[in-house]
Amino acid sequence: MTTQIAVKLPDELVGELDRLVEAGAFDSRSQAVRSGLEAMVARRRRDAVDARYAESAARAPETDAELADATRLAVDAIHDEPWERWW
Repeated sequence: MTTQIAVKLPDELVGELDRLVEAGAFDSRSQAVRSGLEAMVARRRRDAVDARYAESAARAPETDAELADATRLAVDAIHDEPWERWW
C-alpha cells in the first residue's frame, strides 16, 4: 500500500531535484524524494542501534582479558586464511 502526500519545497531544492532526474540519477521526482526519505530513515535506525550498543558497552565494558582474547582470535583468524600471493 502507498499513500500520496503533498510536500511544499523551495524552488531551489526543486531545481536540484529536477537536475538529478535530468542527469538520470532518478527516474522521477517521486523516486528521488522516496530515496532520500528511505536513506534518512535508515540512517536514524542505524544511529539508534549504535546508541544502544554504546550504552550497553558503557555499562559492561570489555575486560583486558577479553580484549586480549579478541586480539589473539583475530590474529589467529588472519594466520589461518589461505592467502594467495599477489605478486
